[in-house]
Amino acid sequence: MRTLDPLLLSSRLLGVGRRPQASRLETPARSRSSRERGSGRRGGGSSRRLRPPVSEMKERSGSRAAVDERYAQWKSLIPVLYDWFANHNLVWPSLSCRLRRLPTRIGSAFTYQSRQTDGSVPNTLVIANCEVVKPRVAAAEHISQFNEEARSPFVKKYKTIVHPGEVNRIRELPQNSKIIATHTDSPDVLIWDVETQPNRHAVLGATESRPDLILTGHKENAEFALAMCPAEPFVLSGGKDKSVVLWSIQDHISALADSSSSPGASGSKQPGKTTNEKESPKVDPRGIFHGHDSTVEDVQFCPSSAQEFCSVGDDACLILWDARTGTAPAVKVEKAHSGDVHCVDWNPLDVNYILTGSADNSVRMWDRRNLGSGGAGSPIHKFESHKAAVLCWSPDKASVFGSSAEDGFLNVWDHEKVGKKKNSNVPPGLFFQHAGHRDKIVDFHWNSSDPWTIVSVSDDGESTGGGGTLQIWRMSDLIYRPEEEVLTELENFKSHLASCAPRT
Repeated sequence: MRTLDPLLLSSRLLGVGRRPQASRLETPARSRSSRERGSGRRGGGSSRRLRPPVSEMKERSGSRAAVDERYAQWKSLIPVLYDWFANHNLVWPSLSCRLRRLPTRIGSAFTYQSRQTDGSVPNTLVIANCEVVKPRVAAAEHISQFNEEARSPFVKKYKTIVHPGEVNRIRELPQNSKIIATHTDSPDVLIWDVETQPNRHAVLGATESRPDLILTGHKENAEFALAMCPAEPFVLSGGKDKSVVLWSIQDHISALADSSSSPGASGSKQPGKTTNEKESPKVDPRGIFHGHDSTVEDVQFCPSSAQEFCSVGDDACLILWDARTGTAPAVKVEKAHSGDVHCVDWNPLDVNYILTGSADNSVRMWDRRNLGSGGAGSPIHKFESHKAAVLCWSPDKASVFGSSAEDGFLNVWDHEKVGKKKNSNVPPGLFFQHAGHRDKIVDFHWNSSDPWTIVSVSDDGESTGGGGTLQIWRMSDLIYRPEEEVLTELENFKSHLASCAPRT
């Protein structure tokens, strides 16, 4: 069944033109590339930047004006394009975010956010409660009325963990989302039980929180490539040492659960007190896998197996691994892209499909059944639009995924739409474009508990007057439902929608 093109939806409803696809910008990188984020803040150093040349300042000014114009146009369409939207201005930049439902409270969820500071206060991992309004409950005027320079009343900080170093990546354990893993600028992976960790005051000189586990095995820093297994409590990491490392934390998670359930366990740690009474337990790897010739940029588990996983890196390779057969690659695609491969994701609803995103301006979809042991095989489709830094399959529909990049767009694609609609202005498969961020989107996550709900975070502090922007949003169901069904419903409200149109 066909679905309505959201890029045409605004014109059908309000009589305005199509949102211009040609307005995409490559915004000037202010510190690092999408895979080297935040270098101006490394090691807690100063975030001051040298004054750019006059020509560069003029170019930035013109680009900023175009971005502001695009943003204003997008903001006018919020009531049409979204069923729920919350905008939260951050004090400090964040490199990673996650969104999970709280099973004990209807309509409540929590977010994990990193906080990268300039050294005047510690780097932290922040857990915040957030309200996610049910579909078709929020009023259009409420959705559209928000302050870009304010914190959202729907996002409230619950707990702060003083993190040892910057938080480059956050991943939660699917079986227990209160167990999370973090990457920092070190060879280790840190495991946290956020329920039992004490709430800390992030002030200068504060003692770092103590991780519940430390996973060792890398020989060099492992900054971004991190995954936790949907099938079993396994952790996967990749790093600058060109290796992929696998751990099992099953026994340790059981021990943490027993400790937290013992009488007085939750009250044994008091906020503000030193938590380094003893060293964190260290866990050795189950396996170290070699096959990449450069830095491993991203890793992902097969959704149905803790023994199968994949990785991508700066050597432009996609490698599939099977821990049951040894530590050598099971399948190695030598030239998966024509540039560095930044991200990978494995479809949770159809384990045959894998996505890769690269600096070559493309996202490629692979069918692992077509990949031979020698790496022979081609992608079944190439989605061309931007240099994807983050990829995430939708948990709601097997053919849908999102990609985000430095251009400030979060694109939502449906590979089933490829070839069904011809429009030279829209890349094949693209059916929604979130334009609420005004600079590079460094991370996003598709919430599996709230249909079609996404959290995204961007490094647009220069536009917002803060440290960046966290947004929680859900596109209107008029966008992804079958077109015939949508048009029938819209016909019933045609006169009301026409009265809402801006007067020109």
